[in-house]
Parts: sequence; structure tokens; C-alpha cells
Amino acid sequence: MTNMDKLYEAVEARGPVCVGLDTDFSYLPEDFVDSTLTKGENIVRFNKKLIDATKAVAGCYKVQIAYYESLGLEGMKAYADTLKAVRETGVPVIADIKRGDIAKTAEMYAMGHFTGDFESDFVTLAPYMGLDSISPYLPYAEKQGKGMFVLCRTSNGGAKDFEYEKLADGRHVYDLVGDKLNALGKDYMGEHGYSSIGLVIGGTHIEEATEIRAKYQDSFFLIPGYGAQGGKAEDIAQYLTKGNGGVVNSSRGILLAYKKQPGTAFDEAAYNECVNMKEAIAHACSLL
Repeated sequence: MTNMDKLYEAVEARGPVCVGLDTDFSYLPEDFVDSTLTKGENIVRFNKKLIDATKAVAGCYKVQIAYYESLGLEGMKAYADTLKAVRETGVPVIADIKRGDIAKTAEMYAMGHFTGDFESDFVTLAPYMGLDSISPYLPYAEKQGKGMFVLCRTSNGGAKDFEYEKLADGRHVYDLVGDKLNALGKDYMGEHGYSSIGLVIGGTHIEEATEIRAKYQDSFFLIPGYGAQGGKAEDIAQYLTKGNGGVVNSSRGILLAYKKQPGTAFDEAAYNECVNMKEAIAHACSLL
């Protein structure tokens, strides 16, 4: 069984919410911070309480490495400890590292994020340099069932700068990327019909949603853009297949949910937000 199979089963069991642990120190409630600890140690305390509160309603977690790198060595320890805390629950975890280099450098990135202190179940990758920026990760998919989510059509405004440009044959650049990755993924299929090579498909541009989902039926989607970036449940639902086939990330919306729920502890507020998000997406899916 591949990690993508495990992710599919996690979504079946608990829903498609991906909890983004993009934890900036400023997100921590002032009365939670322990002044005798470092910022990194406080972030780990916060993350662990949030993981414990939400693990029953989270399909997976995504840890964005930049928030930890910015704190230097203590931040990287916090990153490793956060990954470990998620993996100990058995819930799949995505390392959001967006690596895009080639050759030996990519081999080292793959080793660094699929083994050792920073081991995760999935990584995010950027394909701009070509398929040889993806291939160094594939031995881990083949031998250990590891997975990857590769940027295809993203949720940011700048997606229009390159991804939507038209090719001579009428396809967009994101179509070319998706087609090549989908073809490559045929050699790494799991038991539930999804490849170990997933796609990052932003949930804020909905014009092509039905077409993209139909075109890449065996590609699992990581769907950013919900909540703070403007993606709504009815938009997101179009990228799922009967409520599965993708995970929907929310970071600030969950981490800072306590600010919109006065008097509620941050971990309880995060749980409430996950449940609301899960139910909203499920309802939207039921209407399709």
C-alpha cells in the first residue's frame, strides 16, 4: 500500500481537511506563550495541542518548512519535532518544501525529506526545470510508497503569469505540466487507483474545475486556497470525486480560528473550524 492509498483511506475515514501547520510565532495566544522557552519550543507546544485536538477530523497535515527555517536551528528542531508528532498519530503528513532542483542536489533533497530527522510521507515539488527535477524522488515512491504533490495550477494571482499561457497546440502551460506528470504517474499506481505523483491544484480558480478533475482522474489533488485565500466549499467540491481524490488545505483559518471564537481555547477553536470546514465541503459535494 502506498502513502497515497493511506491518504485516500484517511480522507474516507475523517474527511478531506488538510490542517496547515504554517505556524508563525505571532499566531500563538499571548497567554499560552511560556517565556522560559524558545520560540521554537513554544511553537511545538502549540502544534502538539492543535494536532491532538484535530487528529480525529483531519485527513492529513501539511507543514510549511519556511515558517521553521526562519527561526534558524531552533526552528528546524521545531520542524522535526512537529513532523514526528504528526507521524506518531498515524495521520499522513505533507512536507511543504517546494523543491525544484535536479541531479545530485535533488537526490540529497529526497534523502533529506524522505528519511532521517525530517522524514515525511509526502513532499511538494516544483517542476519548472523538467521531469528530471521529479525523478530523484521516484525511487522512494517505488520502494517505500512515498508520495509527492507537484505544482500544476496554483491558487495565487501570479498563476496567470506563466501557468495560463497558451501553447501552440492550444493547451495552457498547466495542461502540459499536468499531462506529463499524469503520464509519469502511471508507473506508480496504488490500490485505490491514484498515483503516488499527485498534483497541486489551486481552489481559487474554478473555471476549469470539472475539466481538470475529469482529465486527471488518477491524480490525487492537494488543493490550497480555501478560506483565507478566497476558495469556497462549493468551489472546492468540484475538484473532489465523491468527496475524495483530494485534500483541502487551510492554515491560517484553522491556526487562528480562536480569534473568531472569543472565549474558546485555540485548540478547541481549531477543532470547531475543521468540523465546520469538513461539513461545508461534504454538503457542497452532496449537491453535485
